[in-house]
Amino acid sequence: MSDAIKHECGISIIRLLKPLEYYKEKYGTAFYGVNKMYLMMEKQHNRGQDGAGFASIKLDMNAGERFMSRVRSSAQQPIQDIFAQINERINTSLQENPEYIDDVSLQKKHIPYIGELLLGHVRYGTFGKNSIESVHPFLRQNNWMHRNLIVAGNFNMTNVHELFDNLVQLGQHPKEMADTVTVMEKIGHFLDDEVAKLYKQIKKQGYNKLEASPLIAERLKVHKILRRAAKNFDGGYAMAGLLGHGDAFVLRDPGGIRPAYYYKDDEIVVVASERPAIQTVFNVPFNKVEELDPGHAIIIKKDGNTAIKEILEPKERKACSFERIYFSRGSDKEIYKERKELGKLLFPKILSAIDNDIQNTVFSYIPNTAETSFFGMVIEAQNYLNKKKEEQILSIGSKITSEELHDILKVRPRIEKVAIKDAKLRTFITQDSSRDDLVAHVYDISYGSVQKGDNLVIIDDSIVRGTTLKKSILGILDRLSPKKIIVVSSAPQIRYPDCYGIDMAKLEDFIAFRAALQLHKDNGTMDVVGGIYKKCIAQVNAKDSEIINYVKDFYAPFTAGQISVKIGELLSPKDIRAQVEILYQNIENLHQACPKNLGDWYFTGDYPTAGGNRVVNRAFINFFEGKNQRAY
Repeated sequence: MSDAIKHECGISIIRLLKPLEYYKEKYGTAFYGVNKMYLMMEKQHNRGQDGAGFASIKLDMNAGERFMSRVRSSAQQPIQDIFAQINERINTSLQENPEYIDDVSLQKKHIPYIGELLLGHVRYGTFGKNSIESVHPFLRQNNWMHRNLIVAGNFNMTNVHELFDNLVQLGQHPKEMADTVTVMEKIGHFLDDEVAKLYKQIKKQGYNKLEASPLIAERLKVHKILRRAAKNFDGGYAMAGLLGHGDAFVLRDPGGIRPAYYYKDDEIVVVASERPAIQTVFNVPFNKVEELDPGHAIIIKKDGNTAIKEILEPKERKACSFERIYFSRGSDKEIYKERKELGKLLFPKILSAIDNDIQNTVFSYIPNTAETSFFGMVIEAQNYLNKKKEEQILSIGSKITSEELHDILKVRPRIEKVAIKDAKLRTFITQDSSRDDLVAHVYDISYGSVQKGDNLVIIDDSIVRGTTLKKSILGILDRLSPKKIIVVSSAPQIRYPDCYGIDMAKLEDFIAFRAALQLHKDNGTMDVVGGIYKKCIAQVNAKDSEIINYVKDFYAPFTAGQISVKIGELLSPKDIRAQVEILYQNIENLHQACPKNLGDWYFTGDYPTAGGNRVVNRAFINFFEGKNQRAY
């Protein structure tokens, strides 16, 4: 993607179902779980490179022995940093205590991070917050083992203020209003409540306090805690938690907005945000990795028993389509196929834009994530040419000469790697003119790949802000002297902010919004914009369930084609010689290509939760009032 858009998080849970000695004997190391977690986090680093965290729990430790460990980092390479810290602790312990090397029980007792239950997390820092305090997992500690709670997630709540007020009404005094802290305290409150109830029941049965502890662990019903805690959650989430005694869970939102997958055999249970990460790290086939159903939680008890429980009634499935277009790993079998289909479905629009002139058109892509869509586009171009060749050959018939046949068959799509993304250039000069010159060189070109007067078709995953296109890509592509540059987005126009975990919070950031705004100015309809603002203001104190997304009215007067034309005008540098045309995917093709992920609120404004409508209206109010702040 030419525009840098950040995704919130990726999660991993690994539960070793056998004693650590088993992994030492079979795989040669008791650090099997730690090694696998490192791989799981690296295979999901696409989901977050600003921070990483790791937590582990050791089962059945004696009082006074450390059973929980956590390490977090916001360093430049956070995954490598935390595992460097872990390895240093492990290696130092083994060097200082050689007797630990072949004794797994001593390793478990004395060396941190070696446990049966492991949680990993990667994140992007959003809205300027990237301190260590913002890095997951979060820890809620207590001297009662069962009341210790470790939480990490890929989520964002739209109603954090409501959840915060709920905690206050329960008598709590949360230290901040961040959704991660609020969610953890909500779960923690009902965990405390359930443990207290169980203790009273067990005490009445004649057990003393020491005897009660293992019975609480056995009888604790995690699904009941989650049902009470998640009752008022409004957002997209895949939320992972570890309890101090060894239970674990991952809860997915009722609309399936955020992804979660799991795999289980007799050695391990693993849950993650990415299916191919599980496949690769544990060498298992596609059909063995299952998707966690929306509104459900996978619950792994201390004894290893694993169950899928419905926590919240599933809603209409609105799994995020942006996961498929860009954020998730393209090595997933289904996602790879879907991205190719997105490219394929764009070809008729492209053919029209080049006036069917394939011979004088070069096809390329913005590196690197648009490459798969590019393959689909090229395959469809080849199919089109094959059909034309077939018609030509059949029309000539048996009288065709070898020269004629050769001339027909030699026509093929002209495929080139035109744009090259350089290593990230450091903008060390602060003056705007100098900064713009540096930004302009983020991309380079393959000289000679395009002939003067050619059409150049270049595909991108999406065009969100368009800043890089205007300041870098279009200008440098123009140096190749094409007649026309056609930039194709495999995603539809992004018109509405996300509020479920992707860093797209302000309307004025979107080039589609700025284009529609300019059309209102051109057409003298700015009174419509003011009217939308008044409607949004009138709903400020309404219940989320009653709020209407009036921002749809902002786009309603214009066709997608009109907005695309205006986007092309806005993104064309002043001194560009080539004609610029911007093409976008349409909603129908998006749904056709990604039939299981119909969450399209970025493009349509159809939010899957009530809180989304409040967020988009607040975003419009912020824009109209000139407030440069997030809407949730």
